[in-house]
Amino acid sequence: MKTSQITTSGRIKAIVGGSIGNLVEWYDWYAYAAFAIYFSNSFFPDSDMTAQLLNTAGIFAVGFLMRPVGGWLFGSIADRIGRKKAMTFSVLLMSFGSLLIALTPTYNTIGVLAPLLLLIARLLQGLSVGGEYGVSATYLSEMATSERRGFYSSFQYVTLIGGQLIALGIQLILQKLLLTESQLESWGWRIPFVIGALLSVIALYLRANLHETEAFENKKDLSENKKGTIKELLKHPKALLTVIGLTLGGTLAFYTYTTYMQKFLVNTVHLTKEQSTLISFISLFIFACLQPVFGALSDKIGRRPLLLCFGILGTVFTYPLLNALSTSTSMWGAFFLIMAALIIVSGYTSINAVVKAELFPSEVRALGVGLPYALTVAIFGGTAEYLALWFKQQHVEHYFYWYITGCIFFSLIVYSKMGDTKKTSSLDKD
Repeated sequence: MKTSQITTSGRIKAIVGGSIGNLVEWYDWYAYAAFAIYFSNSFFPDSDMTAQLLNTAGIFAVGFLMRPVGGWLFGSIADRIGRKKAMTFSVLLMSFGSLLIALTPTYNTIGVLAPLLLLIARLLQGLSVGGEYGVSATYLSEMATSERRGFYSSFQYVTLIGGQLIALGIQLILQKLLLTESQLESWGWRIPFVIGALLSVIALYLRANLHETEAFENKKDLSENKKGTIKELLKHPKALLTVIGLTLGGTLAFYTYTTYMQKFLVNTVHLTKEQSTLISFISLFIFACLQPVFGALSDKIGRRPLLLCFGILGTVFTYPLLNALSTSTSMWGAFFLIMAALIIVSGYTSINAVVKAELFPSEVRALGVGLPYALTVAIFGGTAEYLALWFKQQHVEHYFYWYITGCIFFSLIVYSKMGDTKKTSSLDKD
């Protein structure tokens, strides 16, 4: 069925189906980050909390190294045999990684094998998530109508953030209603990984019933060496470099204010684990709600103004916001500072998926969106938490604030030189 012939309800069903699968994958990915404060001593016995978190953050970062491989593998699969099949396979892989974490014995039981199995699980999850971004961004962008692409594609980050919200929500329930802190540290941290593996079954069902996109079907008969290959992708060097440049500052800011922030609130601001979880949950919920608003705005005024706003405000306010947050003595004062930062970051997160999809032709779109993005995230997003903790351990935590500022400024230069993809979208040429 042609995309233009799909009814509004059918389009919404396709967007929801693709998005919920994305949500489950990102829940599994973020469950590790959310519960690291509880299971770090199970795999890395050490009396220094920062050292334990540094080790778990290191494995979190190593998981990102597989993301470029996933971006290449699943991007190629999506461009060659279909977006739907690639998304289905990635969910299965993520489920296996979560189950492995849930069942791995502690260091005290099997010694060095414990962190080794944890590493293997994260590598599998990294492979899966690395492929998920490019394929789902492509699918959502291709299923949307031209006048509402920014709005529909913004749901990728709604579900990406939603995955983290579910992880934090489960953490809040376990913390406040079901388990003591000692139970969470002993065995309770395994529960979210079991839930993640089970949720993947739901995602698998939803993705098995999705429509394939018209953009892919139109190029189905194209020669195999013209679809999803590195050689074909390299014919678009400007688009490749643009993806890297526009992602660099945005991904670093995103991972700082979401994944790392819970640990920052405990380890630097000295809030309790429960307070930091609650702040993270509320701020991320509002952040998720903002994505469609900013996405719809981009459909009205274009993508470039939103990217420029993020670049300018991020460059000017990152250091003051993080510095003020580090010395905050109020739980709600910390919340408002984080919320201000997330509003700024929304200028990037809400539209980055559609901007990248609009840069490439359909025969290399999933690969073009996924591979350079995954490489950039692996280098800058995946190491954000590790670098932040390392700077803290060296007693120069403020260096990390300047590092983020510099990366956002670099992306701002890219935004200032690129055209507005809403006006030149390759999606309109499919």
